[in-house]
Amino acid sequence: MPLTEGDLKKFGFDEIEDSEEFRQSRIKTGYPTPARRYRIHYEGYNISIEEPYFWTLHYLRYFGGFPRIDKITDVFAAAENSAFFGASQQRLGLQQDKVSQFLATIGKMVRELFQLVREMRILDERLSYYSDSYTNSPSAESAEITLKGIWVDLVEQGAKNPASVYGMAREVQFTTLPDLFFSTHPKKQEDVDIVVEKERGQFNRKVREVLKRKLRSFLAWKEHTYEELKNRRKFTLKYLRQHFEIIRMYMTWVKPYLKNIQRMQLDQSRVDTPDLIVAFESSMIEVEILAIKGKDAIKQCILMHYLFRTRPEMSYSQEYQRGPLHLGRVEMDFRAYAWTDAEIDNYKKMREHEDMQLLGVIDGSVRAALEALGDELMRYLKEAGEEFVEKKEMPKPPAKQAGPFLSVFQGFAELFGSFRAKKTPALKKPSQTDLMKEAIARSKAEDSVKKVMWNTYHHFKKQHDMLNW
Repeated sequence: MPLTEGDLKKFGFDEIEDSEEFRQSRIKTGYPTPARRYRIHYEGYNISIEEPYFWTLHYLRYFGGFPRIDKITDVFAAAENSAFFGASQQRLGLQQDKVSQFLATIGKMVRELFQLVREMRILDERLSYYSDSYTNSPSAESAEITLKGIWVDLVEQGAKNPASVYGMAREVQFTTLPDLFFSTHPKKQEDVDIVVEKERGQFNRKVREVLKRKLRSFLAWKEHTYEELKNRRKFTLKYLRQHFEIIRMYMTWVKPYLKNIQRMQLDQSRVDTPDLIVAFESSMIEVEILAIKGKDAIKQCILMHYLFRTRPEMSYSQEYQRGPLHLGRVEMDFRAYAWTDAEIDNYKKMREHEDMQLLGVIDGSVRAALEALGDELMRYLKEAGEEFVEKKEMPKPPAKQAGPFLSVFQGFAELFGSFRAKKTPALKKPSQTDLMKEAIARSKAEDSVKKVMWNTYHHFKKQHDMLNW
C-alpha cells in the first residue's frame, strides 16, 4: 500500500525511497529510505506460500533476537469467480447479518432512551409540586393549587362530572365551593375537619360537609400518588441505568464484528490489477510486519513486506470445507531502519487502516444522540450510581500572531505567571553534542540491524536451495 510523498512528510519522514522496482524503471516506493534493502521473489506452484512468512517470522523472533514484532498490514483480494472468493464472501455475509441485528437493536434502544429521559423529566416536574406543597416555602400555595387543579381535571374529570367541584357549583348551585376548595390548604387528612371548622365556620353546614369530603379525597389521592410517583421514579431511574448499560454492552459486542467485516473486505486496489483474472483461481495477499529490538533510545527495526500472488485450492475432508491452501508466488522486501519510539509510532499511524471507521460512525451516532439529551441524562445516570471519568482539556498553545488586545492579556498572564513558586522549564534545543551522540547511536543501530537482516536474507536463500554466497 504505497503512500504519497506528502503523507510521509506529514509524519516526519523526509527521505522517500527511490528504487528500481522494475528493469530500467525507478519509482517512489512510498516507504522511508532504509539503511539497506533486500528483495526475494520466490515462486513455485507446488509449494505453500505460508512457509516463507512463518520461516522469516520464526527466524526474526528466535534467531534474530527481536522480542517485539507488530503486524502493520494484513489485506487480501480474490478473483470474483474463485472458490476462495465465494467462501470468504459467505463468511462476510454472516458477519454483516449479525452486525445488522446488533445495530438495529442499538438504534431501537437509543430511541427508547429518549422516552425514558422524557419520562424522568415529567416525573421530576410532578414531584416538584408535591415536595413544594409539603414545605413552608413561598411557592407552597401555588404548588398546592396546581395539584388540586390536576386532581379536579384527572380524577373528577372537570366540569363534565356533575359530582365534581365545578359540576356541583353549576348543577347544585354551590357557587362558593371552587373558591373554598382552592383556598383551603390542610396539610394532612387528619387536619381537614379542624381547618375547615376553624377557617370556614361562617359558611352553612352543607357547604362545609361537601368541602370536607372534597379535601379529604384530594389529600388521600395526594399522599398515595406522592408515594407512587417516588417509587416509580426509583424504578425508572434504575431501568434507565440498566438500559444505558445494555446499549454499552451491545456496542462492545458489535466492535469485533465491525473489525472483522473491515478486515474481510477485498482490497480494491489489488482487484483492478492485471495479476488478478476473474476466470482464474487467483488471489493476492499483502502482509507487513515490523520487528523491533533494543533498549536504547534508537531501536533496531526490520520492516518485512510480503506480497503474495497465489492460486488457492479449497481443501475438503469428508464433504467438509476446511479452507484454502495458497500456492504460488511471494515477493519479500527486507528493509532495515534505526528508529526512535516516536518514529515507530509515526510509521504505525501512517500505515493504519480504516479498521475502526465503521465503528467510529456508530460511536459518533450514539454519542450525538446522547449529547442531544443534554446534561439531564448524565445527571440521572450519576444519580443512579454510574461513574464517568471527566476528561480534562489540554491547554491550547498560544497563537503565533495575536491582535493588540490579545497581546496585552497574554502579557498580563506572563507577568502574573512569573510570581508562581514553580516555573515549567522551557524546552531546550538539542546541542551539537547531543546531535552527534544521536547520530553515532543511530549509525551503530543501523550497522547492527543490517547484519541481522543480511543473516536472515542469506539463511533464507540457503534453506530454500537458492543461489547464495
